Amino acid sequence: MVRLGQDDIFGKDGLGWDKVAAVFNNAGSALTGTLPLLFCIGVAIGFAKKSDGSTALAAVVGFLVYSKVLQAFPVTEAVIQKGQDVPATYNDPGVLGGIIMGLLAAVLWQRFHRTKLVDWLGFFNGRRLVPIIMAFVGIVMGVFFGLVWEPIGNGISNFGEWMTGLGSGGAALFGAVNRALIPVGMHQFVNTVAWFQLGDFKNASGEVVHGDITRFLAGDPSAGIFQSGFFPIMMFGLPAAALAIAHTARPERRKAVLGMMVSLALTSFVTGVTEPIEFSFMFVAPVLYVLHAVLTAVSMAVTWGLGVHAGFNFSAGFIDYALNWHLATKPWLIIPIGLVFAVIYYATFRFAITKFDLKTPGREPEEEIEDLTKA
Repeated sequence: MVRLGQDDIFGKDGLGWDKVAAVFNNAGSALTGTLPLLFCIGVAIGFAKKSDGSTALAAVVGFLVYSKVLQAFPVTEAVIQKGQDVPATYNDPGVLGGIIMGLLAAVLWQRFHRTKLVDWLGFFNGRRLVPIIMAFVGIVMGVFFGLVWEPIGNGISNFGEWMTGLGSGGAALFGAVNRALIPVGMHQFVNTVAWFQLGDFKNASGEVVHGDITRFLAGDPSAGIFQSGFFPIMMFGLPAAALAIAHTARPERRKAVLGMMVSLALTSFVTGVTEPIEFSFMFVAPVLYVLHAVLTAVSMAVTWGLGVHAGFNFSAGFIDYALNWHLATKPWLIIPIGLVFAVIYYATFRFAITKFDLKTPGREPEEEIEDLTKA
């Protein structure tokens, strides 16, 4: 939505629909501007067992208190310079702070949502107690981050500068770690730091934004190091791998597997959602997943080394590729790079599957198929 609200799409430099652009820009900003709160709620609900609405309420209460307490510790005071009001600045742990508050809400909800108090406080038993506890936790965390975040934030910024300074090596390292952590579901923590914390850029309105995704969408020409290399993989590499899996299936299973893999390949190409393809071989053929992680790292290094700066709102699929074309640097290079990776993925996957007799979809032992059919 933010992208649709840019001047070059619906705005004055595009279709000229200024009001429509403003609507989309404000709608998208409502989400991007509250990412810490959204992460807080999502983490709380996701990590608490048998969570319900009270889990989200506890997370919201804790986060609102925490974020307001942070404002009691201004980094710089509000001043008036040359007739212009300069607002105070505050420590901002951003999405990382939201995740921490969400984790605390999940843990405390799990621990206290069935707690019973004395009779005269019975109204606050169980689920009603957790938001109260989270309010006090929010105070403690707000004071804590207000006092100590500055050196932590500086450390994160320095780490981001170090990673960016590695150039292609830093991009490759992130790509390998990102793919390696998907099987255990920990990749989102790495993504959050890279995409929403690392790096600083002052946008057109003077607001400082953080993270590779946020900076790219704000027009930072140096952003994209942790995004660009995913486009050749998600739009070309993995769809080619899916085709190799289908072509190496047993003849009697090939048609069914081909239908499934074509659907998954289109999903990966158009939207950048790759998990369905990856989980089709991740556990039955781990060697293919290791190969995939290595090739992702190579793609990240190559695209960055060739000066490609591309980014996404959702994922590295064709939709984001097309929408963000005008924000990117050398986006056209993604197509030839992607075609090369498509050939590499198809050739290496097909060779590995046939050489090592990997049990990818369509190559399962016949007795397993019979058992599944009977079930």
